Amino acid sequence: MDKKEEKNNKERKTNSKVLSAVVVSTKMKDTCTALVTRFVKHPKYKKYHKISKKYKVHDAGNTKEVGDKVKIMECKPISKDKHFVIIN
Repeated sequence: MDKKEEKNNKERKTNSKVLSAVVVSTKMKDTCTALVTRFVKHPKYKKYHKISKKYKVHDAGNTKEVGDKVKIMECKPISKDKHFVIIN
C-alpha cells in the first residue's frame, strides 16, 4: 500500500500558478514583496493596459535582492498574506 500511495503522489500534477515577478522589497524576515505585471485587453475599447499587483513571497534566508527577476509559485498559506514561494 505504501508504494502505491507514493506512486500516486509523484504522478499527481500540481495546479499551482507560476508567475514572473520582480522583487521590490526585502525588508521583512524570510519574506520579500514581488511585483507581477500583466497586460489585459479592455473589453469595450480593445486596448491593452498594464495591471500590476504585489504579492508577499516566502524567501528562506533572504537570498534575493531588490530588482531581481524571479518566478513565484502558489502554495498553501504560510501566513495571513503569504501564499507564494520563490522557485528559482
